[in-house]
Amino acid sequence: MKIVFMGTPEFAVASLKKIIDSDFEVVGVITSPDRPAGRGRKIQFSDVKNFALENNLNLLQPTNLKDETFISELRDLNADLFVVVAFRMLPKIVWAMPKHGTINLHGSLLPQYRGAAPINWAIINGEKQTGVTTFFINEKIDTGKIIDKQTVDIEQNDSAGVMHDKLMNVGAKLLSKTISQIKNGSYSETEQDTLINETTKEAPKIFKETCKINWQNELIEIYNFVRGMSPYPAAWTEIIDDKNKKYTLKILESKIELENHRLNSGEIFTDNKQYIKVSVKGGFLYLLEIQLQGKKKLKIKEFLNGFDATKIKIINH
Repeated sequence: MKIVFMGTPEFAVASLKKIIDSDFEVVGVITSPDRPAGRGRKIQFSDVKNFALENNLNLLQPTNLKDETFISELRDLNADLFVVVAFRMLPKIVWAMPKHGTINLHGSLLPQYRGAAPINWAIINGEKQTGVTTFFINEKIDTGKIIDKQTVDIEQNDSAGVMHDKLMNVGAKLLSKTISQIKNGSYSETEQDTLINETTKEAPKIFKETCKINWQNELIEIYNFVRGMSPYPAAWTEIIDDKNKKYTLKILESKIELENHRLNSGEIFTDNKQYIKVSVKGGFLYLLEIQLQGKKKLKIKEFLNGFDATKIKIINH
């Protein structure tokens, strides 16, 4: 069973490692081209590239997936199956190439949460469960025939980061199982359209404006929003101090206090030593870990050691 693996971030590395540990033959690894990152604009390798180099795997980094030279190199690998985890959209000339097709691992229970940010949106929407799905790739993103699924519970305090790691590991095992089923011809297929109903939600790409907190929402909605955006890209709000200086404040961790009150939403309350809490509909959101623009992440007690929170207000709430 010759496999070409395609992926880029850490989420994909666990799957690639599991495939190798399961004694499948990986004849090629395809990942994104190197890009400059950070303030120093230093060239950074993808997580998948680092793993491929460490394990002496055959590595390809095409800039154009339709490039004739790349297509020729891909054909020469003579793979039986292409496996995709957290990579970009493939042209048909690529995904239709191997005799067993191309399969993808997605971080949701398809057709629920098709799109670029399934883990984030499941938490933002207050789901109690999500999961991973293996499916065959076709012309449209995340719409191909489902092969297998595995459900994973979302605990009350789980952030997107926590769920990322849970799904990464469960997904790696499911993918290995799926490859074995394809190798043995023992898999089944389910059309996604037969599972779509009025409760089916999408998981569109998240942009900076998407991450802004709406303090007019209910307490549990805001809490879920913070969890669903943590640690990346992070929910944020704008604050202003007594000198009219504006700051962007990311909220990375929070907790809730249920209480009926008549306070305005978005008001800050603090003892300036131990806590900052914000009044919202249904109670208070306690800020536990935050990051002021241009500064490092801090637990709230550390933040209050060097910042007078009695002099700040939330703006645009």
